[in-house]
Amino acid sequence: MRIGTLAKAAVLALTAVSAQAQNADLGQEVFSQYCATCHGATGAGDGPMAALMTTSIPDLRQLAARNDGEFPMLRVIHIIDGRTELRAHGGPMPVYGTLFSAGAGTQDLYVDVLYTRGRVLSLAYYLETIQN
Repeated sequence: MRIGTLAKAAVLALTAVSAQAQNADLGQEVFSQYCATCHGATGAGDGPMAALMTTSIPDLRQLAARNDGEFPMLRVIHIIDGRTELRAHGGPMPVYGTLFSAGAGTQDLYVDVLYTRGRVLSLAYYLETIQN
């Protein structure tokens, strides 16, 4: 009986973590904290670090426009989580280490995976909302 209760508690906790982590409001917070330094507060590519970069920083508000009017969700997710590297970032994106990859938070790998994937998805959702 105790194992069943623990399993139910684990499922509820994982559901709460993933549901809480996947929304555009959280994505906006994550963007402001980690991305705006280079990409600018509005995603226009005019952050305070932009002048120091050796490559131009893209206007993230134009991702859909540069993709025939459709937001490239999967490509954006792969760039954020590091599966698609960007030379301008010197390697896997982002430069914040394991923030957007599994193993970045708790001692429980399953919770970490859900949490970090939720953050990545929330950030991608937010970027979709700022398209011109």
